Amino acid sequence: MSSPSLPSNPNQNHLLAALPASEFDRLLPHLEAVALPLGQMLYEPGTQLLHAYFPTTAIVSLHYVMESGASAETAGVGNEGVVGISLFMGGNTTPSSAVVQTAGHGYRLDRHTLLAEFNRAGLLQRVLLRYTQALMTQMAQTAVCNRHHSLEQQLCRWLLLTLDRLPGNELVMTQELCASMLGVRREGITEAAGNLQRAGLISYRRGHISVTDRAGLETHACECYQVVSTELKRLLSDVRYRQGET
Repeated sequence: MSSPSLPSNPNQNHLLAALPASEFDRLLPHLEAVALPLGQMLYEPGTQLLHAYFPTTAIVSLHYVMESGASAETAGVGNEGVVGISLFMGGNTTPSSAVVQTAGHGYRLDRHTLLAEFNRAGLLQRVLLRYTQALMTQMAQTAVCNRHHSLEQQLCRWLLLTLDRLPGNELVMTQELCASMLGVRREGITEAAGNLQRAGLISYRRGHISVTDRAGLETHACECYQVVSTELKRLLSDVRYRQGET
């Protein structure tokens, strides 16, 4: 579903904004603006990926679903990244799924164009591989965090990483969706969110979570948020963004 009037710009995605004009201009005619509504499934386990998605204002959750139907998020992807790394890593399919967690917009690129540009071995290749390393760090840190840290700490990590991908301090998020992301019972999220609210770190009402004390939330979180955030910044620290281009 595409529309030329979507309120989005390719440069809102950090990876696309990192490309020099020569590489970006080759991609631009093939970038399709898409609306990404809440709950849209971008790909399902085991299916051939046809497009890579570069979110601008949407956030996509990479989910693993067990045979029992239980699921949990392994990583989130927002304007800092790309959905569909299997396309350029050579796998073409993945056992996980990708579903829109926060509605918004993005751009999609067909796999043939992506691979052709990737195989030119220019900056796009380097940026995508570095981002993949950052994504692997996020997945590994999520697994460790879910095993060793309290639910409150996990919720803090998840809230902070989500906020980093949004322009403000408010998330449109139900407790049911939070529970699904973290792979826990809704009652656990209710208790953890209540504790954070009583501590003055967040406020929650009618599916909206507002972070009222960002510094306090970071202090309350475990080290996992900083590990993921620092690694992403380190890997892309030497990337110079194009300024003021459309």
